[in-house]
Amino acid sequence: MTALDGTSAAGRTLRSWQDPALPVAERVDALLAEMTLEEKIGQLGSRWPGNAMQAGQDEEPKEGSEGTANVAPMQDVFAASGTVPFEESIRHGLGHLTRVFGSAPVTAAEGAAEVVRLQSEVVRHSRLGIPALVHEECLTGFTTYGATVYPAAIAWGATFDPDLVERMAAAIGRDMRAVGVHQGLSPVLDVVRDYRWGRVEETMGEDPYLVSMLGAAYVRGLEGAGVIATLKHFAGYSASRAARNHGPVPMGRRELMDMILPTFETAIVEGGARSVMNSYSDVDGVPAAADSWLLTDLLRDEWGFTGTVVSDYWAIPFLATTHQVAADPAEAGARALAAGVDVELPDTLGFGQHLAGRVRRGELPEALVDRAARRLLTQKVELGLLDPDWTPEGSVAGAGSVDLDSPANRALARELAERSIVLLDAGTALPLLGEGRPEPRRVAVVGPCADDPRTFMGCYAFPNHVLPRHPGLGLGVAAPSLLDALRAELPGAELVHEPGCEVRGDDRSGFAAALRAAREADVCVAVVGDLAGMFGLGTSGEGCDAEDLRLPGAQEDLLAELAATGTPVVVVVVSGRPYALGRVAGTAAALVQSFMPGEEGGAAVAGVLSGRVQPGGRLPVQIPRGPGGQPGTYLQPPLGSNSHGISNLDPTPLFPFGHGASYTTFAIDTLRIDDAEVPTDGEFTVSVRVRNTGERAGEEVVQLYLHDVVAQVTRPVRQLTGFARVRLEPGASAVVTFVVPADRTAFTGRDLRRVVEPGDIEVFVGASASDLPCRGRIRLTGPLRHVGVGRRLVTRVNVEPAPGSSATQQGGTDAGQS
Repeated sequence: MTALDGTSAAGRTLRSWQDPALPVAERVDALLAEMTLEEKIGQLGSRWPGNAMQAGQDEEPKEGSEGTANVAPMQDVFAASGTVPFEESIRHGLGHLTRVFGSAPVTAAEGAAEVVRLQSEVVRHSRLGIPALVHEECLTGFTTYGATVYPAAIAWGATFDPDLVERMAAAIGRDMRAVGVHQGLSPVLDVVRDYRWGRVEETMGEDPYLVSMLGAAYVRGLEGAGVIATLKHFAGYSASRAARNHGPVPMGRRELMDMILPTFETAIVEGGARSVMNSYSDVDGVPAAADSWLLTDLLRDEWGFTGTVVSDYWAIPFLATTHQVAADPAEAGARALAAGVDVELPDTLGFGQHLAGRVRRGELPEALVDRAARRLLTQKVELGLLDPDWTPEGSVAGAGSVDLDSPANRALARELAERSIVLLDAGTALPLLGEGRPEPRRVAVVGPCADDPRTFMGCYAFPNHVLPRHPGLGLGVAAPSLLDALRAELPGAELVHEPGCEVRGDDRSGFAAALRAAREADVCVAVVGDLAGMFGLGTSGEGCDAEDLRLPGAQEDLLAELAATGTPVVVVVVSGRPYALGRVAGTAAALVQSFMPGEEGGAAVAGVLSGRVQPGGRLPVQIPRGPGGQPGTYLQPPLGSNSHGISNLDPTPLFPFGHGASYTTFAIDTLRIDDAEVPTDGEFTVSVRVRNTGERAGEEVVQLYLHDVVAQVTRPVRQLTGFARVRLEPGASAVVTFVVPADRTAFTGRDLRRVVEPGDIEVFVGASASDLPCRGRIRLTGPLRHVGVGRRLVTRVNVEPAPGSSATQQGGTDAGQS
């Protein structure tokens, strides 16, 4: 770090805030005491040097497209408004550098060199020489050119495997840390409430407990690698009216507390997350960026969170421009700071130096500036940025040797992809190389997703996020399509490919060739679904919301005509959201759901189709029967499910939450509950036996659900309370034991306080929310308890081989993972 008196760091007298031997809080206090008001305000801002959307620098969207080439909402508008020169913007210091790697295609070495250049400027041009934090996106891997593209988050949900998600996040974190990145804008902890929302692909599903366990695991992995995890979007974003991006959220406080907030609380308590990003949406009329109850009373005062709240990109000026709860960005900045936002991303508009004038005029307490600056400076101290031996060059010391798409990364991506693929129905056609079934000699591979590996990737994967503006660069990673993978998987078969149609649009000129290929084949593999994009340039992704749940474009009609050929049609859906498959299911010879499986998705799906890979994915969202009747998830009170004569609309899904078939069979039986009565401050134990009754090794996900029989407010008919992924050899069996704290039955009562209520609790164990062969009941006794911080959030689980058997538990430990 540049010395204040111009001497070298070696040999100079350290200021107390530079002394690593002192406690962090003492160092931060000393630094704040030295800073001017303007310097403290400087730490609250950010700069996006790569935000260049001016004409001539980026390719325009294709003719006829409905969206823009933005990678953040209204990016072009804010870029066009102009920014002050970089040197001027950092004169009083800088909090964050935005997306040095993630804005344009750069190699790891080029990005690291730019980090060094920018950090050197920040240190040299500010009086105190405090470096900036560098943040990047990392939802499907490090969002930069040439980095591994892992499966989308909705695919993590399908694994039901927190340990695997934690290993992935650790690998992502190590790569980011090696090139000088300090903070990752992930994970997304929004719980799906409406499948039409474009960002379903970025979530881990529709159940708060599943999302909590996977989200906390991701946080542990990223934070363990030395990268700050950022929880988003806090809170309510996924429940917008009509599933429109940024739409208002007409949600009551009780639903928010029971369905949306537990994922964030768990990731903080169990995962150790150090940052939270506010939601764009308003909940019941109050935008999150201006909600002091959410960002201060709940997050800080009740939950005890001590990290930073960073704004979603331009969420602060949006308080003025889109929410219209502030007169201008300056007033919006004051309101956001007062509510509890600490750092403005991606550029400084609301948290500019105008705040100093407000403080001096008595319009804004300086204590609010100090509060936010203290939180950010604490993290800079913790990360070593204020240590005397820190240098811009040293911060990227690992960049020269890092392989952002290493063989180890790819192996992990393959494992995730294989474990995420859901066999909805093996039907009469799968596996293609099954015993007793002749190997197909001619296979028609049709559909718009069959030969385009971009369909395997989410909207925050670099090939779909940034590279559409740089079409000459390809994908930046090796990513075989499913067609390529099937050629390798079925070397003895002749494969004929016809796309039939595009993902979007109504052009059916390719139908005839696709139908001809199907008629002349022994089996047809039809690959349909999504192509992710941003703000209208895709069928899934941020700003790519759906009117209904029909497969996009002409794809459903293509499937209907393929089925009419008489050739068995294996339907593979590669998508970011669940689509209604009721019309398809009746005619398909088999159904497979793959939720954007990443760069290794082709081989993973091909392996499931051939039978080489034993499918083990489970649905983190339901598969609807019909395209309308939205919204609806499995978490419904009695009147939210089929009401038998009260309404003519039946929301029963085609495939339920938690469903997934296999090429072997399992039985779950022998339910045991340790006590019939348990105090409201106690715990109870539920155990079952799971057996592999088939002829192949495989994995079953044993799922525990509870139902509060009589409560003071309506409660879900079923709610996931624990799960364990268990691998069993043929004929083997295991005993799965769930230790359930009474706190896991807590809900928000009529007075908006969370309670554990005495009364009967139904217990269900099985293989999905609808396949529950084991049923029992316990009674909670004693007084009604009010519970809050400190309540037990996790159902512990243990898997042991049954006598004379062997089993392997995956995604669970006795130490507290479900």
